[in-house]
Amino acid sequence: MEKQLFTVSIYTENNIGLLNRISAIFQRRHINIESLNTSASEIEGVSRFTIVVSVPEEQIKKIIGQIDKQIEVIKAYYHRDEDTIYQESCLFKIKSDLLFEERQIQNIIKESNARIVTVNKEFFVIEKSGKREEIELLYRELSVFGIMQFTRSGRISVTKDEMKISKMLEAFNQ
Repeated sequence: MEKQLFTVSIYTENNIGLLNRISAIFQRRHINIESLNTSASEIEGVSRFTIVVSVPEEQIKKIIGQIDKQIEVIKAYYHRDEDTIYQESCLFKIKSDLLFEERQIQNIIKESNARIVTVNKEFFVIEKSGKREEIELLYRELSVFGIMQFTRSGRISVTKDEMKISKMLEAFNQ
């Protein structure tokens, strides 16, 4: 049973306590959640969880079955990386004097397609969106100069193929 990285998409009603119950499904199986994001979906009144885990395919099928049994869950899916378009975002906070004194930082920002969000006397903030590997590379390059703060979002993704859930819910709501 070879582990693979899967992105799990869960369409739900927006109810208190659901995140705990969903995360407990992974916890009971001793599965580490690599990334977690919740947001509104393309369907009004429906939330979407995007969870990234590394497990064998047989196990993700069982997990999806358990998630689907939750009352507030409308539908859960799993996807391989090649079936999705995905991104993560991050913010770096760095001392301002480095921006002006270290020409290399400006080159790193430009070459990584990051952008400066704000600059003041004490610090500047860089934003980068991309694949995890791109963000990790930028982190390594900037860590040489000293990073004051760093944060990264969970994965956000859309499938390459049409998701049938939208049509299913439109029909259900009529």
